[in-house]
Amino acid sequence: MKGMDNKQVYKATLCFSIRRILWDILGFVAWAAVAAAGFFIADKATDKGLIGLLIGAAVGLVALVIFLRWVSYKYKAGQIAMMTKGVSEGELPRDVLAEGNRIVKSRFGTVAAFFAGTSIIKGIFNQIGRGITAAGQAIGGDNGGTVGSVISSAVQVVISYLCDCCLGWVFYRKEIKSAKATLEGAVLFFKHGKTLAKNMGRVFGMGLASLAVIGGVFSGFFYLIASGFPAAFNGLFNEITEAATRNGALEKLPAWLNSPTALMIAAAVLAGVIVWAMIHSAFIRPFVLVGVLRNYIQSGMEDIPMESSFAMLDSKSAKFKKLHDEAKAA
Repeated sequence: MKGMDNKQVYKATLCFSIRRILWDILGFVAWAAVAAAGFFIADKATDKGLIGLLIGAAVGLVALVIFLRWVSYKYKAGQIAMMTKGVSEGELPRDVLAEGNRIVKSRFGTVAAFFAGTSIIKGIFNQIGRGITAAGQAIGGDNGGTVGSVISSAVQVVISYLCDCCLGWVFYRKEIKSAKATLEGAVLFFKHGKTLAKNMGRVFGMGLASLAVIGGVFSGFFYLIASGFPAAFNGLFNEITEAATRNGALEKLPAWLNSPTALMIAAAVLAGVIVWAMIHSAFIRPFVLVGVLRNYIQSGMEDIPMESSFAMLDSKSAKFKKLHDEAKAA
């Protein structure tokens, strides 16, 4: 584990991040093009540009989700597999892309099998997370709803990292079935929660900093672009106003829809946040994940969960218990 430090593992696996961001940008541009095409075609043909925009955005979004599932399988999973290999073995092969793809295919075989496995991991942690959120709401008293919402948001961020770490553990425990490795991975968090908790400050700090800097810069950039197309935003604003007037909801329109300029700003901020999400997911998050994953894998290597440890989560997650029962019956 001392052969490669976190920065070395991160740099060695950047090839996955670069490919992910290129595909993400391509997918985002294609989605925006489909949505814009829907608006202009419907506006010219039927003078119903807003409806065309919504249809185009929906169609583009469905295609984008399907497309990004393949990208996640090929590159995100491959990156986690190679990060796991780097922190657990202290070395990586020269062609990390080929090796990452090989490991993912050998462990899951198909995209469907990969997402079936990851959905189980997310289901286990989400059920446990809901229990933590409910406890926060109960403690919060009259302000329980607000407390619960804040805790829920924080828990979801933690859960996303734990899911990736659990996936890394599945890759690490290649000699056993992925179902049992998933059970072990979930137990690891509860056995070594204090060890993993020291990474959470970095997780939230880096996330907020990247949102402020990257999201802010790109929101400004997209506003400059949007300001070059005032006619398009005027037309969209008129469509929204007409639709709201017909339905008697003109006074209920939110502030970001009350003028073409406000709509332009909202569109720029939305685009900026989307770009931030892509950049953060591809480059910032993996940088943080290496450290979290190292602590997670190392804690498991030093104390691999035994069958007797699984009972501690049977009562906390129905999905965990179901998978546990299936593993025992197999």
